[in-house]
Amino acid sequence: MTTLRLTVGQALVRFLGNQWTERDGVEHRLIEGCFGIFGHGNVAGIGQALLEAELRTPGLLVYRQARNEQAMVHAAVGFARARKRMSTLACTTSVGPGATNMVTGAALATVNRLPVLLLPGDVFTTRVSDPVLQQLEHPIGRDVSVNDAFRPVSRFFDRLDRPEQLPDALFGAMATLTDPVTTGAVTVCLPQDVQAEAFDWPEELFGRRVWRVERPSPDAAALHAAVQLLRHAHRPLLVAGGGVIYSEAGEELRAFVEATGIPVAETQAGKGSLPFDHAQAVGAIGVTGTTAANALARRADVVMGVGTRWTDFTTASRTLFANPDVRFVSVNVARPDALKQAGTAVTGDARVALEQMRHALAGNPVAEGYRREVRALADAWAQTVDRDYLTRHEPLPAQSEVIGVVNEVIRPHDAVVCAAGSIPGDLHRLWRVREPGGYHVEYGYSCMGYEIAGGLGVKLAAPERDVYVLVGDGSFLMMAQELVTAVQEGIKLIVVLVDNHGFASIGTLSESVGSQRFGTAHRRRDMRTGRLEGEVLPVDLVANAASLGVAARRVHGVDELRAALIDAAAAPGPSLVCIETDPLLSASSSDAWWDVPVAETSELASTQEARKSYERAKVCQRRYL
Repeated sequence: MTTLRLTVGQALVRFLGNQWTERDGVEHRLIEGCFGIFGHGNVAGIGQALLEAELRTPGLLVYRQARNEQAMVHAAVGFARARKRMSTLACTTSVGPGATNMVTGAALATVNRLPVLLLPGDVFTTRVSDPVLQQLEHPIGRDVSVNDAFRPVSRFFDRLDRPEQLPDALFGAMATLTDPVTTGAVTVCLPQDVQAEAFDWPEELFGRRVWRVERPSPDAAALHAAVQLLRHAHRPLLVAGGGVIYSEAGEELRAFVEATGIPVAETQAGKGSLPFDHAQAVGAIGVTGTTAANALARRADVVMGVGTRWTDFTTASRTLFANPDVRFVSVNVARPDALKQAGTAVTGDARVALEQMRHALAGNPVAEGYRREVRALADAWAQTVDRDYLTRHEPLPAQSEVIGVVNEVIRPHDAVVCAAGSIPGDLHRLWRVREPGGYHVEYGYSCMGYEIAGGLGVKLAAPERDVYVLVGDGSFLMMAQELVTAVQEGIKLIVVLVDNHGFASIGTLSESVGSQRFGTAHRRRDMRTGRLEGEVLPVDLVANAASLGVAARRVHGVDELRAALIDAAAAPGPSLVCIETDPLLSASSSDAWWDVPVAETSELASTQEARKSYERAKVCQRRYL
């Protein structure tokens, strides 16, 4: 047997550079590159190996420098989502704070079922130098390190104590990354002494390896039961989730609903499953949904979810599906998700299941009267969107006006990226997706600070698209430094920074629960009252962005915004356009409820009134058991 003597770091890099995925006969590089920030714990191991690979085998595993460990995981997540989970990026960090900075990113990846490979440095296995710099000395055991914090937020976790363990750890990691049921954050902890240790590896370990991503077919009996429910439904509704996108089932979904006439509502992750103007498209569903989708949901007798996790925003905290006789069908590649809502579970690939159900339902379309009702509701909502886009407010525009201008300027194949605050809700309701891949909102974890880093990942995955990042000032101030990486790599991002001097989404929520927008505005402390209610903070966000090397400008009003976005689209590098908006001007309501408990007792009249409203809404909440 031929062997190669390499360090663990060198063997790891060589192995990762030769892993591929395949689905439907199309192959993809599984690990397309590595983000990293070096320190003690990875500079002498993986760092040295990446340098050697760059010099001797360029392109094997391209290294990119990041500015924040959490942000580089977000970028890897954005990359993986844009690639439909067929490819991802690795992320390497030093020991200690560099490692734990990735925990939030790991949670986001796992919540959203998106593959990322995390390679945090770890403390010495020999313990000869304990305690090393940044080492946690835990009283329950010498083998505990800060990296154990990754365990609950990872779908796969391992720590190497010996070089011989590397192949087993890597095969387990790759199997998890490429399984649509188990995928998420994969963490392999690499003690710094083990990374630099040499070992004689079998040469075959570094051969080209292809991981097949299968399309499991649903059980025939389960499929038959689902078809029977749909065959006898008078008011069926299909809820398209992220599984439709990841399984590339958009064309089959279109064929299914055109054959059956069943209307389609979309979750955040599933938005874009159909073009916004398709005859069966009724838009977003739930708390941030359209009045069309939510009206249909309230009266639906059979609700078919495809690739959705049935989150509280989708179900309006289980108040939306109000028909007392409603029944559920859940199509999902992950059986635990298919079993939710106590309905008929169809476990299998979304594209395969939709194709089989289409054939089984042939000649059984919905009634013409129901089709007309669906179209009338969708048309009414389209008029609402037009009003939100085109109504002009003075002296400051509404956020919906900003979204309207961006939606007007953006090309059909370009992408919009967002994550947290009030913008995702408005985008879910109002954004008009024209082509697959044009909508990228991280709402499983809704992590503030994801936006710019996630946009960077999307652009790396789809360089042919222009990527528009919509971000509020609150999220921008949390994590904007990956703009430096965009400048360094010459990556074109168009950032639309909405400045409303605070946290607009939580401000509105605070008001709704009787907390009077407390602590949600960026204001000086008033020395007379001792409260944060003084002047608006004099933060210059445009100067901040410009200092990072970005072409940045402030505009006033939507006409200036339009002109600035046209200029940014023509520019070769990253641009930022900042516009001030009025946080008190809301987009049209979804007429849905979200369960956020209100204080049961209070001396504040605002809280007392909010509690009464909460109790009235709570009565409508249902458990589907």
